[in-house]
Amino acid sequence: MREAARLTSVREFRQAGISVRLAVGGVLLGGLVLLTSLISLSLGPVEIPAGHVAAVVLSFVGMDVAEVGRTEHLVIEQIRLPRILVGAFVGMALAVAGATMQGLFRNPMADPGIIGVSAGGALGAVIAIATGLTGLFFLALPSFAFVGAVAATLLVYGIAAVGGHFSMATLLLAGVAVNAFLGAVISAIIILLPDNEALREVLFWLAGGLDSRSWEHVHISAPLIVGAAIVILVRARDLNLLMLGDDEARALGVRVGVTRVALLAAAALATGAAVAVSGTIAFVGLVTPHILRLVLGPDHRVLIPLSALAGAVFVIVADTFARTIIQPAEFRVGVLTAFVGAPFFVLLLIRNKRQAYAL
Repeated sequence: MREAARLTSVREFRQAGISVRLAVGGVLLGGLVLLTSLISLSLGPVEIPAGHVAAVVLSFVGMDVAEVGRTEHLVIEQIRLPRILVGAFVGMALAVAGATMQGLFRNPMADPGIIGVSAGGALGAVIAIATGLTGLFFLALPSFAFVGAVAATLLVYGIAAVGGHFSMATLLLAGVAVNAFLGAVISAIIILLPDNEALREVLFWLAGGLDSRSWEHVHISAPLIVGAAIVILVRARDLNLLMLGDDEARALGVRVGVTRVALLAAAALATGAAVAVSGTIAFVGLVTPHILRLVLGPDHRVLIPLSALAGAVFVIVADTFARTIIQPAEFRVGVLTAFVGAPFFVLLLIRNKRQAYAL
């Protein structure tokens, strides 16, 4: 009786700890999302005072607190706000997918591109640009990118499941091989492109960016990304148990095969939707969840939702710098995130190497 009461107390204490971390982290990171969004809305070739930005944002919910010029209103509503929302959803998708991949592979250096999603999306977009379909159909590029991302994921998973015996190690190796092959196909298309304008568009898209994002891109990406994130969050407890090993997870009631497929599919769906509207933005899915894991611990019930908020902040900040540091031109968001992520990745490798030698 006393043992049961003690276990109940421990369980309640842990649940309280999870709730506190979620509440505190949610308030802090949610506030950062709001703050960085408002700052980003005010910066650009047309500088808009913070008060006017707040007035326009409040007008969307029916609160007319001040008169704002039509030009400022249009700049915020039609240009900056959809771009920021797309950036927030892209950051959310990549960070949540990264946290999921790191959990599934039990490797802090895993990221969303590990199973070929990013490379497949890139190939789909390059085909759309090279064939001129982007000039005929507004949504050709995101549509082709999404189809390419899904197709690459299915190919990698199919290779890993050949013979009816699924293996995470085979999945990883298949991802490496498919990434290399798709990268070679993209390079071949770039070399053979006769049109300099199309070549420039391909290179810009591969570098990742949020320029010219509109409300249509928000409507395309948001439902897929939010839906995938919800699926992952619902299975966050199962993901915790999978990190113990398949046998242990199975003994604790987890349907290992179904859960793994659901998590991989959701992570691939989120990444594919992100790549479809932003191009290849690297390292968000590596850096964001890893930092949060060091601060908050490995519990995915906390890590998944807070990674979504932190990823949104990361991409919004990167995009704000990208469109303001060399005005009137724009830097590429994917280049900026690589500048931050690549040194972090090297430090992570060195840290892991030292820990391995210490053991």
